[in-house]
Amino acid sequence: MKLRSYMLQKSGREPNTVYLPYTFDNIQSLKYISFGTKIIECDVRADSLSDNTISIGQEIIADLKLPFLTPIHVFVYEETIVIGPLIGIFTAGFTESSLRPIGERSLFFANLLTAKDDTKAYLFAFGSHQINWKEGTITAYFYNEQRWVQHEIPFPHVVYDRLPNRKTENHRAIARVKERLQHEYLIPWFNPGFFNKWDIYRCLQKDEAAVSYLPETHRFTSFEQIEFLLSKYGHVYIKPINGSLGSSIYQVRYDFEENEYYCRYRDADGNKLRKYHSLEYLINHLLSRYNLETFIVQQGISLLRINGQPVDFRIHTNKDRHGYWRMSAIAAKIAGQGSMTTHMNNGGDVKSLDEIFPDPVERESVLQKLTTAVLLLSESIDTHLDGCIGEIGFDLGLDKTGKVWLFEANSKPGRSIFHHPKLKESDRLTKELFLEYALHLTEKSLFSPEELFQ
Repeated sequence: MKLRSYMLQKSGREPNTVYLPYTFDNIQSLKYISFGTKIIECDVRADSLSDNTISIGQEIIADLKLPFLTPIHVFVYEETIVIGPLIGIFTAGFTESSLRPIGERSLFFANLLTAKDDTKAYLFAFGSHQINWKEGTITAYFYNEQRWVQHEIPFPHVVYDRLPNRKTENHRAIARVKERLQHEYLIPWFNPGFFNKWDIYRCLQKDEAAVSYLPETHRFTSFEQIEFLLSKYGHVYIKPINGSLGSSIYQVRYDFEENEYYCRYRDADGNKLRKYHSLEYLINHLLSRYNLETFIVQQGISLLRINGQPVDFRIHTNKDRHGYWRMSAIAAKIAGQGSMTTHMNNGGDVKSLDEIFPDPVERESVLQKLTTAVLLLSESIDTHLDGCIGEIGFDLGLDKTGKVWLFEANSKPGRSIFHHPKLKESDRLTKELFLEYALHLTEKSLFSPEELFQ
């Protein structure tokens, strides 16, 4: 559907009338105007002097709870003028501070909510405590003109899930909010949950084309299982199924000549390397505090190295205005000294692709390989998992032969790579695409809701 955007302005004429540009079709058939989940009856008339401004009476502005007037998309659905999209970003951790209402993450959300003038969307952040279920309203946080402001608004067209962690996501009150908004109000909710490493691995195993990117991976069952994988690959990774940010990952390597086991990991004191005479002692010494049934054991990959340090790649994919996957950002991550992962909190460093592949032919070859992989993997995950998935952050590696491997897929990828000065355009593109996908979901919810709510 081709959309136009219009400037909204307060009408100085009748307070309960909407004046549409004369270019609108079938103005005489329109009887309602809506914003988010709020819909009211109104008089609709043509403005013979305007082709791009919608004038709204002050009573209608108040009843719709329009927080401010801005250029915005306008849909026509049956007899209704729909102003939108109104996009809510759902999170937790709100404070009483007017300067930092979401605590340490306030800057992150301010960046996310700061859209270009031509974005044409109302964007706000909210949490479960900002919802007034009786009135069907939200006390929303907008970030306008370099400051946080609150407005009382209707429930949104679309919700983008940016909960901070799995513990918060599993809280009963949070789960109830998600349930009610999705099922009682039929509001599309995208990126609805954190990925589970084992679930992702199993769903990708169903796709013949995706299997070639998967390292051999198993749920932990026994020491013998680890010994077997060590005999095949020389080293393995032991990871929590629901881990993030490289936390609680252990790299175990067996030295055949010394008959010794080496383990790299990170604790509160930094990166560590320890030697053990037996695998059983290693596991009992380092991992005894964990329930190992919640861990996976994964084939180790001999990664491409830059200046002697392993490198992997963080790649973002997003759905666009039409619901198609696009590669939106790519960065190389180089492991810190003594670290077995490339996470920045482990001392890793972010580089742009041209910084590590100065040869344009080699750089283009790598880019094509990685792009092909992430688009295929995005489609596969989207096909096999429930819910509206709008973005994925992938960690991929290249081994010494140039083969691509998938290490992890994240439904709520961090944005730390965008601090790199050469990734500013990618930062802009990922924000633009998340808004495009929200617009796509808004249209779907209006014109073909059966595709979203089956």
